[in-house]
Amino acid sequence: MSTKTMPSALAEIVDDFQAVSERERLQLLLEFSQSLPELPERLQNHPEMLEQVVECQSPLFIAIETEPAPAGAAVGSGPVVRLFFSAPAEAPTTRGFASVLHEGLDGLTAAEILAVPDDMPEELGLTRAVTPLRMRGMAAMLARIKRKVSGECHLGS
Repeated sequence: MSTKTMPSALAEIVDDFQAVSERERLQLLLEFSQSLPELPERLQNHPEMLEQVVECQSPLFIAIETEPAPAGAAVGSGPVVRLFFSAPAEAPTTRGFASVLHEGLDGLTAAEILAVPDDMPEELGLTRAVTPLRMRGMAAMLARIKRKVSGECHLGS
């Protein structure tokens, strides 16, 4: 797969992971875990507004919202997708994966997110550094986002 098929922010993240050694990739993932934004106040005390990604080994919750495209966006680009994640600090791998997806996908359109290849998590080069169960968790996060976006955002409308 080529990062040319990914949104630019996500492609840059994948390139960063691919540019370092396998050992450094795990460290980079841990650095991402520290930059996962906190939930906005309106979601912090309302767990019912979050959906659990049960495929993740650690508890991970996600909220996906849409908002109108910013002024000056291309005509027909549609609403932008906002992503919010909640994962405990004791789960740095899960938090790191969530942070990668947040940084790479938050604020994009549904069409841009749906175009992300399903095997994108494998492109981070972590398959030997983390367990297959954790890799499936990241793939499940991406799949959940794409499934929710495709169901809630009517492309082309």
